[in-house]
Parts: sequence; C-alpha cells; structure tokens
Amino acid sequence: MHTHVADTSRRSKRILLVRTDRVGDVVLTLPMLPFLRKRFPDAFISMLLRKYTADLVEGNPYVDELLLYDDGGQLVPLDKMLAVVKERKFDIVIVVYPSLRLAWLMFRAGIPVRVGSGYRYYSFLFDRRVYEHRKDAKRHELEYNLNLLKELDCPVDGAPEFSLTIHPEVDAKVEGLLASLMIDRAKEIIVVHPGTGGSAREWPAEFFGRLALRFQTDRGAQVLVTGAKGEERKVAEVLLATKGKAIPLVGKLSLKELSALIKRSSLFISNSTGPLHIAVAVGTPVVSLFPQATPMSAVRWGPYTSKKRVLVPDKPIDCAECTNKKEVPCACMMSISVDQVYAAACSLLAEQKNKDVVLHE
Repeated sequence: MHTHVADTSRRSKRILLVRTDRVGDVVLTLPMLPFLRKRFPDAFISMLLRKYTADLVEGNPYVDELLLYDDGGQLVPLDKMLAVVKERKFDIVIVVYPSLRLAWLMFRAGIPVRVGSGYRYYSFLFDRRVYEHRKDAKRHELEYNLNLLKELDCPVDGAPEFSLTIHPEVDAKVEGLLASLMIDRAKEIIVVHPGTGGSAREWPAEFFGRLALRFQTDRGAQVLVTGAKGEERKVAEVLLATKGKAIPLVGKLSLKELSALIKRSSLFISNSTGPLHIAVAVGTPVVSLFPQATPMSAVRWGPYTSKKRVLVPDKPIDCAECTNKKEVPCACMMSISVDQVYAAACSLLAEQKNKDVVLHE
C-alpha cells in the first residue's frame, strides 16, 4: 500500500477534500489543509462543501478552489456534480464526512485514490479505508480527521493550524458595527451563543441570560448575544434575563463577520456548537458546556485549545436523561449552575490576563 501511495504522490497534482456537513465540522477539517500543502506543495487543492459553510474557507491560503455541494439549500443533482468532479481529473479525494452519495460520486468520477471510512456498508467504494468508529469518541474530531492523512503518507507532526482567513473589509465592517452599538473596546466584551442548531443538549437560554447579567453587574462587561436565523426565541430569552441590557445580534452576521466579532471579544461562551470552534480558530478564550453523552462528548467535540474551561454535568456518562429524552434542556445540563460557569469564566479571564502581562514584560 505505501509503495502505491508514494508513486501516486509523485504524480499527484489535483486533490479534493470533502466535508459537506456543518460549521464546526468544517472548521475542524481546516487543519488538514496545511499538512496536505506541505506534503504536496505543487498540488492543486480543491474543497467540496456546502454553500453556507464556504464563507469559512473562502480566501484560505491552502485552497485553490471551492466546489459547492448544494445550491439554494438543495443538493446539486448527481449528474451535474459528477460532471464537475470528473472534469477536474482529481488524483486523490479524501471524504472526511462519508455518505453513500459521496462515496458513489467519487467512485463514478474515477478518482484513483479515494480515502474514507472502512466501517460503512459502502466502504468498498473507497480504496484507502480508515477503521475508526468516531461515535466511540475515543479522540477529538480534529484528530480523527488528521488520521485520514496517514493513508497518503502525509505527516501530521506539529500543532494544528486552523488558517481561518478574515479579510480587511470584513474587519472594517465589524469595527463599524461595534462603533454603532457604542461598544467600548477598553472594556471586556463577552459573546454568549445559547443555540446549538439542535446538534447537542443545551444549557438553558435563561441561564445564559442570568450569566450575562452577572458579567454586566459584577464586571461591567459588555455582553453580545449571537445566534443563527431561527434562534431568535433563545436570544430573546437571554435578553429577558438580562433585563434588556445585553445586545442581540441574531441572524445579522455572516460566518466571516461572526468570526471577526469573536476575534475581538474577551471571551466566548456557548454549548457545543460550530461557533465554539470558530472562537478556537481565531484564538479567543472559550467557556463551553457539554453533556455526558458519548456521541456529543467534549472528548470528541470540545474546544481544541488550551484557552478554555469545559463544564459537564456531575452525572454518569451516557446518563439516560441526556440520551433518551428529547426535551431541551435536560436535567443534566440544568445541573450546571450559573455560579459554576461564572467562576470558570472569571478564572479563565484572569489566567489569560496574567499570560498577557508576562508576554508584554
């Protein structure tokens, strides 16, 4: 196998990286790109993803082309997608998030080297198969992603690089937004993001609001509440608990603008959600709340940074209240108190302030 890969790497000039799911998944795939570029410095690297996540990768220095898997929320018809992929004559494809449709598409496109999971009923469509059950959550999603590169003799030594590019015009727009909101950059800016898009068990929005009010009254911090379209109700609950003192920014920012906003913030606080990984990518300290359910655990989906505090319920792993009930929030997440989260946040802010002092001495 390795001899075959070595031969391929010498002639390989066109590589396709596929990740067609959600925001956090795409962010945790970005560290694959620098390692691919280092291994194949002259390659033409494309990435196939959904339109709404393309904003995160646009301008990435390691990507030559973005291909969209959908249009207007509908998948590009299989025959059209096949024509697009075949036209580019890729030598290698890495399907990070597998599906029968994607596996069949890459097989039909005749790509010689197809890397994917070995544990799906359609895995015979991949010729390089990686045997790891991600649902067991034995390691982080980012590490599962990087492990796929071993099939290409691609070293992954060194710290992962997220390479999330924010253009100057986006920075300027966010600066203007903060100015229009009368945000004092000399004071702490705290971003709270109560929603998850249904991807995880949630800490209650009311608790986020009580936490935000605590930051405002005890620390004089400015609190911005972010959310995607459809999360207006959760954001409204947060605002109600802050007595209207927090600033809502629900559905008003593109992903790049959200990234620029979070980068300017002192702290980002959320459940398990895509913007949490954006915060990590731009270097902002994070406080995150996770259930004790293995598929959603912090081991696999937690913030991949040292600038963090992670809180989980004092409950058994795979507690039935988290795994068998659909109500949001569940009793497990509600067992994490506002006092606990506030103390963790203050501890992290103090830690970062001390590090900044040391760096500037």
